[in-house]
Amino acid sequence: MTLVRSPVPHLDANLAVALDALLSEQSVTRAAARLHTSPAAMSRTLARLRRVLQDPLLVRAGQAMVPTPRAEALRDEAAAVVRRLEDLLTPGDGVDLAALRRTFAVQASDLVGAALAPGLLALARREAPGVSLRVLAEEWEAGAALREGRIDLEVGVIDHADPETRVEELATLRMAAAVRSGHPLADGALTPARLAAAEHVVVSRRGGPTGPLDAALAERGLQRRVAAVLPGHLAAMALAAAGDTVCLVPTALPGEPPSPLGDTARAMGLRLLEIPLPLPPLTIGMAWHPRYSADGAHQWLRNAVRRVLGPRRED
Repeated sequence: MTLVRSPVPHLDANLAVALDALLSEQSVTRAAARLHTSPAAMSRTLARLRRVLQDPLLVRAGQAMVPTPRAEALRDEAAAVVRRLEDLLTPGDGVDLAALRRTFAVQASDLVGAALAPGLLALARREAPGVSLRVLAEEWEAGAALREGRIDLEVGVIDHADPETRVEELATLRMAAAVRSGHPLADGALTPARLAAAEHVVVSRRGGPTGPLDAALAERGLQRRVAAVLPGHLAAMALAAAGDTVCLVPTALPGEPPSPLGDTARAMGLRLLEIPLPLPPLTIGMAWHPRYSADGAHQWLRNAVRRVLGPRRED
């Protein structure tokens, strides 16, 4: 013989809350006061509970109401369900960084990764020792990787964000001409003509040999000499440090504290020369998918990136 289940009644979390209040207070009036509603509304809810559970639940005994055996059996379970609902719907208390075990995948250019990784790992050692970092090379598009959870954060020039992607600016920089110590351009005033006449190494992921500097030079009837096009800044700076080529490196705006993105160039012994041409500023930012916006661990990651790549002020 096949048993046919009765249809499950429409589930309503408010009924569980009301049941807990009624069984705890054993009074419609007191249960109504506890839940900030009217006695009439609570009476209607009790009637609904009686229909759903097919039991009177509370019955008159003189001036008081007493629970039925079914109500007695449900009392502890109803209280436990309400506690679980409260836990489920209560905002989290944050993340225990000392106990956190998580690997964050960050997509960044080689230069941004070189500036970010040391400071980020130093913060993790002090604050979240169970955190590890994977710095991934830039893809053509980071939007899909963020959506699919393949990366936690994109850091760099964010120019292709999807509409739902969260983007935050970290720093506004300018480009400087990086040359080795003793380079002819470092001696005397740097003019557009002298800059154009030098050999340049261009950084381009797509291999394009031109950029904003070429447009600014062209307005003055000048064209620079491009000796090489490389996909990353670190290789370009190594080439500049070893010879007489010039590469462009992001640095802080005039009057601003030094940017960590210039640390690698300075560590290589490169001098950063101000370009005597109006070039558009460079905005460094970070992008993430909104699924992580309220995640405590990801909030720590974003704050750590702010502390590492944001402007450094003197104490």
